[in-house]
Amino acid sequence: MSGEKSRPGKPNGKYFGFGERPFLKGAGTRSPEAWFLGTKAENADELEKLIVEAIRDHSFWRRNFHPQDPTHITEQAKRHPSYLHAMDSLKDNLRSLMSFLKKSVPFFSGRYQGHMNWDTSLPSILGYFAAMLYNPNNVAFEGSTSTTILEMIVGDDLCRMLGYTVPEDDDVAKGIVRPWGHITSGGTVANIEAIWSARNLKFYPLSLREALKAEPSLSTARDIEVNTCDGRRAPIATLDAWSLLNLKVDDVLALPARLTEEYGISSDTITKAMSGHSLQHLGMQELCRRCGADVPASPVLFVPATKHYSFPKAAAVLGIGSAHVIDVPVDCDARMSLAALEKMLRDCLEERRPVYTVVAVIGSTEESAVDPLKGVLELRNKLQKEGLSFTVHADAAWGGYFASILRPDEGPRPRDERAGPAPEIGMSGYVTSQFSALGRADSITVDPHKSGYIPYPAGALCYRNSAMRDMVTFKAPYIVHGEAEPNVGIYGLEGSKPGAAVAAVYLSHKVIRPTRSGYGQIHRRALFNCKRFYARLLSMAVPEDRFVIVPVPRLPAEVTGGEVEAELRFIRERIDGRSVDELLSDPEAMALLPEIGPDQNILTYAVNFKHPDGSLNTNLDLANRLNKAIYDRLSLDPGDDIYGYRMIVSTTDLSEEHYGRVFIDDYKRRLGVSSSSGTTVTVLRSTTMEPWILETPEGSMLDVLENELRDAIFKSMMRDSMFQIFEEIDTNRDGVLDVAEVMAKFREKGYADVEIDEFLRLCDIDRSGTVTMDEFLGAFSQFVAKGALTVGR
Repeated sequence: MSGEKSRPGKPNGKYFGFGERPFLKGAGTRSPEAWFLGTKAENADELEKLIVEAIRDHSFWRRNFHPQDPTHITEQAKRHPSYLHAMDSLKDNLRSLMSFLKKSVPFFSGRYQGHMNWDTSLPSILGYFAAMLYNPNNVAFEGSTSTTILEMIVGDDLCRMLGYTVPEDDDVAKGIVRPWGHITSGGTVANIEAIWSARNLKFYPLSLREALKAEPSLSTARDIEVNTCDGRRAPIATLDAWSLLNLKVDDVLALPARLTEEYGISSDTITKAMSGHSLQHLGMQELCRRCGADVPASPVLFVPATKHYSFPKAAAVLGIGSAHVIDVPVDCDARMSLAALEKMLRDCLEERRPVYTVVAVIGSTEESAVDPLKGVLELRNKLQKEGLSFTVHADAAWGGYFASILRPDEGPRPRDERAGPAPEIGMSGYVTSQFSALGRADSITVDPHKSGYIPYPAGALCYRNSAMRDMVTFKAPYIVHGEAEPNVGIYGLEGSKPGAAVAAVYLSHKVIRPTRSGYGQIHRRALFNCKRFYARLLSMAVPEDRFVIVPVPRLPAEVTGGEVEAELRFIRERIDGRSVDELLSDPEAMALLPEIGPDQNILTYAVNFKHPDGSLNTNLDLANRLNKAIYDRLSLDPGDDIYGYRMIVSTTDLSEEHYGRVFIDDYKRRLGVSSSSGTTVTVLRSTTMEPWILETPEGSMLDVLENELRDAIFKSMMRDSMFQIFEEIDTNRDGVLDVAEVMAKFREKGYADVEIDEFLRLCDIDRSGTVTMDEFLGAFSQFVAKGALTVGR
């Protein structure tokens, strides 16, 4: 067992002196209906029973821990007036809190499409609740004797899901690289840690070179050699900074072990000798001062324009500086442009500017676009032969759990498996190719609290090579007794963190395996629903409608230069125009469905309007104003009655500054505003996470969403048209109209005097003879509700 003790992430058998050893392997279950509370709380009775069972089990545990110890809350104390008053207060305030919480966002509903949030799984709720009663803190083993073990097990399970191979004990002993993962509070912390480890790894060889020269304790290893990324072999002490800053990842991570194995230098000696030379200890400024002119230009990291805000935040926190976070423009599908990335990297090679890392986003938060990770890895291999190396980090905070679609089920197939085609699809060919390369990324961020349907906070970071975690280790003696204890909390940014979050992930993974029939089934169903919603958006506007809807994701025919109109007609007739059963029985339609729409299940789109003569608006500002107006109708306002919202979406702005000209020019062209001078496009965003079939005997949720969106578009267009009228009348732009000017303009538009009089009665509330914009638009809203103003004038 002594050899097993140091295995990264592997729970040692000695920690299971009694009871069953937890594990995460096996078939799991296969019924989504049993995995969630349900949109109408259909599983409320089951949840209530299990919550009560968790409380009773925890109470039993307390009562049986040294039962001879005295009790402090006696029956007599419970009868005391102060006790009764306190309990009454607790009940009253709990009920008040529960009442206030009803103002919360209805994530569980199919009408909610705003952000990356939906129902949380029943196992995760129960796991969190059960563990919360014990209040474990995974900062150290002694504060989380059960949930630290669970975190190690969960970390391995996440690694396997993402495509890393977790080797057996014998293979680890032979030097096979072992992955490692741990839970964080979220993707932001995971991404910061990934950049932190990449930064420290970049400078480790430089620090080691200085330590070899200066420290007597390392003198026996001064001739240690290393392979440069372009294939040379030379002593570290003789290499220049550029060569040392471009060693391959695994060659750097192997150096401490080589010093021990080849030169007999203990790990404690290495740590002590390096402490006076490491970036962790010296800081960037002092390290560069000591190395002087030997340090090339300031290193940078490359991120796609669709990056999460955590990357510039990481650069600021780590002293890299957000100016050294370089945006790579995206292509017309909002994916990182490989051509642009290669040019930028070659510029770094020419300037001898080191590169910390290249980040590929696996499911962007705005468009759920998947960057060409496979191409990034191939590009790194090519550039390493020319002398440039860097880590590759995959930010799969949103998209990571989609990898479960590709993971085969474990254990025997169930006898009661449903027969016939199911309303679900896999990922597109392109996306599948990127996920197949995920296991070659050096680090991966994944958020169980996003597409893992786990309660907050539960992010995660996984390393391909577990030794990379040592790049960010600070061992705190007051919480760590030694190597005899398993420790997770000493790695990464966080100190205290809830073991309950780990238990939530564990139980959810135990019941819903991250394989094809578990989480894979949820995501195949969600993809099916999302792609059908995409087809509905494409088909929604008929010729007589005075609007068009343009999704950001292009049609396959647009990408390949095929027959766009023919493909649109196929989608309308064979996908949108069919029932679920008809669609499932159409192999050609089912083959096209995974290839259309977004890479994952966040759909971004914009609406543009037509003028009365049928021509499409060409003014980007007016199109943006319309989409903002639609969002205002379909978004939550503080204090409003949540039951009054019939559909909820979110919005974002896509700018040339971040996305690049190629993407913005192409999308403006498709939206019909290419001649307009603006460079920022306002879009709407719908996220489809629910696995339930959108068509039921009671009705179609697709039809409901279309009707609500159509209603919001109509009312926003009417309001915007009145806004334009106000602007036409308000020639001096002072925000105030004369009543006479209003009457003249309305008569010009064809309205009868009786309609105008009623409108003015509502407008000019203070009878001042003038109308403000708020009065004007407020009166209009009432008229829309009454139907007093006819459409189309």
